[in-house]
Amino acid sequence: MAGTSEQVDIEVDPLFDQPDNDDTNSALGSEAYVSPSPGPPTSSTILEYRKLHGRTYQNFGGGDNIEYGPNDQTQNEQLDINHHLLTLGLGGKLYLAPIEKPTKVLDVGTGTGIWAIDFADEFPDAEATGIDISPIQPSWVPTNCKFIIDDAAKSWTYPDNTFGYIHIRYLTGCFKDWVSVYSEAYRCLKPGGWIEYMDCAAGVYCDDGSMGAKHIFQDWVGIFKEAGPKMGQTFEVIDGDNYLRWLEKAGFKNISKKDLKMPVGAWPADKTLKEIGGMNRASLEMGIEGFGLYVLTNVLGWKFEEVQAFLTKVRDGLKNRSYHGYCLWGTAWAQKPLE
Repeated sequence: MAGTSEQVDIEVDPLFDQPDNDDTNSALGSEAYVSPSPGPPTSSTILEYRKLHGRTYQNFGGGDNIEYGPNDQTQNEQLDINHHLLTLGLGGKLYLAPIEKPTKVLDVGTGTGIWAIDFADEFPDAEATGIDISPIQPSWVPTNCKFIIDDAAKSWTYPDNTFGYIHIRYLTGCFKDWVSVYSEAYRCLKPGGWIEYMDCAAGVYCDDGSMGAKHIFQDWVGIFKEAGPKMGQTFEVIDGDNYLRWLEKAGFKNISKKDLKMPVGAWPADKTLKEIGGMNRASLEMGIEGFGLYVLTNVLGWKFEEVQAFLTKVRDGLKNRSYHGYCLWGTAWAQKPLE
């Protein structure tokens, strides 16, 4: 780590409801809570994770939102791989918004905190705050970086006009009301401040016909297109430029976007794209069970054995070098008007 580091405590925002310890109300079923590995000190209830088929899920926050993604070591490693993948895809950059000399920056849904840490290292004069409902961030961070347990699905507790830049990434399927989330960001941004959102489209695409019309990836995509309406939490955030319309509805101006084709597998001839493709495949192979386990079992009613058989087919598809597929990532940045 390039900057000076110190050990910090993860803060818990006292204004948000604490979880109900009666697991009979669990959206993840009736399996017992499991204590996580030792980590940053927080309240005991925050650390009472729920368990589904050996994977742990956060118990805090969400309100009406369904927390479908696990927060265990396997998924956290996938998040870190994905961070390096996206940084490489952005040409080594952490953002594309035209920000200059940032001072107060908020990273919403910070996950393992790796983006906020890298940003704090790059801008030692800025204050980077990462918020998430899971206390999975490291204890040793740059002195200008901190993490808070907070729920972005609820009303934000930050005062108006607090931040100069708000970064949100990889939260597809996490919110029932995206306009509300963007509106809270709008309120908390200073006039002239920027928001940036980056995520992946629901589909896996192919330009040369090598995958065919009935490829296993199409079945994978169909699962989330079916589950999203049932959950009330769409996985098609950037599809059809939905996020651009939601940003505009929240009041943002000067909206720009960039699409990125991320190969699935090391099939491209270009050296950089080959590296991106290999990293993307590794990320997907590690993450697909976490992405799909809750959705397939608790939303769509599959049996666990059926899920594992299906995921095996998806992994085989990821490893097949004759399939020239790619994921479409989109990033958009928008400004809060000066007036």
